[in-house]
Amino acid sequence: MPPADAFLPTYARFPVTFVRGEGTRLYDDAGHEYLDFLTGISVNSLGHCHPAVVAAIREQAGKLLHTGNLYFNEPGVALADRLVSSSLGGGVFFTNSGAEANEAALKLARKHRSGGDIVSVHGGFHGRTYGALSATPQESKQAPFAPLVPGFRAVEAAALPDTVDERTAAVIVETIQGESGVHPLPEGVLRATREACDAAGALLIFDEVQTGMGRTGSLWSYERLGVVPDVITSAKALGGGLPMGAMIASPRLRDVLAAGDHGSTFAGGPVVAAAALATLEIVDDEAFLNRVRDLGELLRARLSELPGVLAVRGTGLMVGADVSGDAPAMTRSALLDERLVINATGPRTLRFLPPLTVSEAEIDDALARLARIVG
Repeated sequence: MPPADAFLPTYARFPVTFVRGEGTRLYDDAGHEYLDFLTGISVNSLGHCHPAVVAAIREQAGKLLHTGNLYFNEPGVALADRLVSSSLGGGVFFTNSGAEANEAALKLARKHRSGGDIVSVHGGFHGRTYGALSATPQESKQAPFAPLVPGFRAVEAAALPDTVDERTAAVIVETIQGESGVHPLPEGVLRATREACDAAGALLIFDEVQTGMGRTGSLWSYERLGVVPDVITSAKALGGGLPMGAMIASPRLRDVLAAGDHGSTFAGGPVVAAAALATLEIVDDEAFLNRVRDLGELLRARLSELPGVLAVRGTGLMVGADVSGDAPAMTRSALLDERLVINATGPRTLRFLPPLTVSEAEIDDALARLARIVG
């Protein structure tokens, strides 16, 4: 274990140091094996050290590590084309994280409607940088860093369609709120918000940082809703385990941001782009996504049968469960006593984000371990 005083105390870390991972398994420095149903908070969607992703990283690292965005690099060009053609059909801006992708989307919206308001939803989470934090209406996260960026307002989800007007630059929402406990936004609200944005000339931004890249059983969660946003943001699973994000805009927004309006030194570099391409090659496949949907149904059904589990919700392999006991304490016990990696999003809610490659046997194993904690 590294000395605790070597880090700023920004994380409530558990006393575990992982040194190796393979598939759904993690191994600590004492040789203990863990079953990972959190995947670095939805990052390692193909499990740890997937051979195709590792091979792509190794090959590209031997060719070219970095050039900067004054030039093109081959994996970056191929990835941009793949992302655009698989989603909104416009253009992409690469970033290093989900928060940065949301910052880019907010800047695009503000330039599209100068001075306009940004509307978000209570319970949402969009990141911890200043613009993204200003769109994250959680008092505990915002209060220590006030004053925040002006022109942001938050409403309950049901009020979204009636909140959009000619002053609105954009609405930013997660189709499923992850950090607040895996809460899907009602499809009717999203459809009505799309109509309201069209009428007011405002943009609709879907934060797909956690829901995208196959997590919900479709490549992008908006595909199963019948609601097409103007902008989507992606990160977490996009880089196959490496830091990678993207803002993808529709064709009519391609020319809103001009040269010099925004930038990022490392974003879209050849190694992370190669890893993302390898990840997409596996995830963007209908048979693979069908399996994610089937396994998600299985996980939710079997979770619902456990004593102490009060409610289960989610889509695909993005699952939340309300429990009768102390969820944070259960998370700690699951990790230290049962070698099961999950997390708590609140005092009574557990969250499950297993690899999309998880097996039925591993789901059964995880739930057997969990049963000894929640029962």
